[in-house]
Amino acid sequence: MAQAKDAVVSEDLAKKFATEKESAYTRWVKREGLDIIAGHYIPNLHTVELKPWARRGGSGVFINHEASRHSNDCYVCEIPPGKKLEPQRQLFEEMIYVLDGKGSTSVWTSEGKRVTFEWQAGSLFAIPINAWHQHFNGSGLAPARFLSVTNGPIVINIYDDEEFIFNTEHDFKNRFNGDPDYFNNGGEQKGLLLETNFVADARSLQLIHAKERGAGGGHIRFNMAKGSMNSHISQFPVATYKKAHRHGPGAHVIILDGEGYSLMWPEDSEINRYDWQEGSMIVPPNMWYHQHFNTGQKPARYLALKYEGTSIRNSKGVPKAWISQRVGGDQIDYADEEQAVRDMFREELGKYGLEPRMDEAYTNELSDLPPKPSK
Repeated sequence: MAQAKDAVVSEDLAKKFATEKESAYTRWVKREGLDIIAGHYIPNLHTVELKPWARRGGSGVFINHEASRHSNDCYVCEIPPGKKLEPQRQLFEEMIYVLDGKGSTSVWTSEGKRVTFEWQAGSLFAIPINAWHQHFNGSGLAPARFLSVTNGPIVINIYDDEEFIFNTEHDFKNRFNGDPDYFNNGGEQKGLLLETNFVADARSLQLIHAKERGAGGGHIRFNMAKGSMNSHISQFPVATYKKAHRHGPGAHVIILDGEGYSLMWPEDSEINRYDWQEGSMIVPPNMWYHQHFNTGQKPARYLALKYEGTSIRNSKGVPKAWISQRVGGDQIDYADEEQAVRDMFREELGKYGLEPRMDEAYTNELSDLPPKPSK
């Protein structure tokens, strides 16, 4: 499909702001010896190219477009067979999804209270802020690869002091104090929110019905390690698609299962299409609409990781991405989408001998659809 428009300016104006493109965060990434992939789409996280990461003892690459470098970041890291990463602590939060392999992680306080837990492909967990931690590859034959999302750019840009950020001797005991059950596979469910620190397999976790997102899908949200970062899992059935919506920058959407495509576009502009499968990642830029379509033979499931500070909510605390545009939200109702959206979906499903299963979703929406605002 056609590429989305960019806000093109003259070279003269661009030069006036050139020095502001760099930040303490981007300079830190360069000192780490790694690249930043600035795209909005990674076809396969399992095979994305990495570089040696000397300080950590593995290899890695950062993935974040320009707007997200001021809110949160993402990196992929690989641990060689039979090896471990160097111990680290940091004054920012971190959520980790395991892409490949198996291993373990130790987390400990300055006082030496240590907890060790095992993980595998599909595991999801969080590192408590400023807690010492170290990752170990549990296989001597195959590498272990994980994806991480942190709110490091905010902290690094504020302080611009690596010694302070990575070597401050302070334990946030209200976040982690060596509880031996801290990384148990469980937690407390509060509505859509699961308060937990470890999910053994995000690909099979039971979800909660969330009709507000359309298509009869399931949803669950996480608060991990008592942090401020935001994450959720969504799933939607065969031959269905989600409602289009938009939100702030920095949402890294990792496909956990299924096949399909996503559409993304800025307001009043043309649309980009991105085909995905397990291991793909979509990163919607700030306030770009995006919409996910399942064209595969089984339910499609994705994990979204981002910084909660970028969430735009109404006065009752509901994310505007969940609220109809008819009442001031940032979600497009099925009744208001372009016919071209439905035509494309029907055409794509036809390639696999499938028909859309959206009639029920369209009908159910009408029962509580707000009236269109008067012009």
